[in-house]
Amino acid sequence: MELIVFAVTAVIAIIGAVAMVASKNAVHSALFLLLNFGAIAVLYLLLRAPFLFATQLIIYAGAIIVLFLFVVMLLGAERHEDNRDRLAWQRPVALVMAGLLLAEVAYVVVALPAQAPVTTDEGFGAPEVIAEQLFTTFLLPFQVTAFIILAAIVGVVVLHMQEKRQV
Repeated sequence: MELIVFAVTAVIAIIGAVAMVASKNAVHSALFLLLNFGAIAVLYLLLRAPFLFATQLIIYAGAIIVLFLFVVMLLGAERHEDNRDRLAWQRPVALVMAGLLLAEVAYVVVALPAQAPVTTDEGFGAPEVIAEQLFTTFLLPFQVTAFIILAAIVGVVVLHMQEKRQV
């Protein structure tokens, strides 16, 4: 039963990701991203990581998608865009890379022997383990990310204040 749920969820996640990239409408793309985030949350639940499941739903599927939709609506990106293909070479390159990826997946499935399922320890995905790793091993990347987000917020405020003065 767990394998069936995994397979269905994985297919939904892949369809959501492909539809997000292929969608021409920015709002539809954000909604497909929401579908993808939901499917990934279910995959975390299948990994027996309820904290990551809840975090994925609350932070990504909730707050980030609302932020994306707010920015899309604010910038008016959902309006009709120019449909000219400015970089025509990207499509053939993407098709070749997709073919290479599918060939690699086929090789891994066919050539490599099946292995026993990997067992995880009891602490996998627990808030204590995540916090310990975040504030010891990954403290520097965590702080750099915080400063980048702070700089982005200050930049948005400065740009907004300059726009108000010009109007």
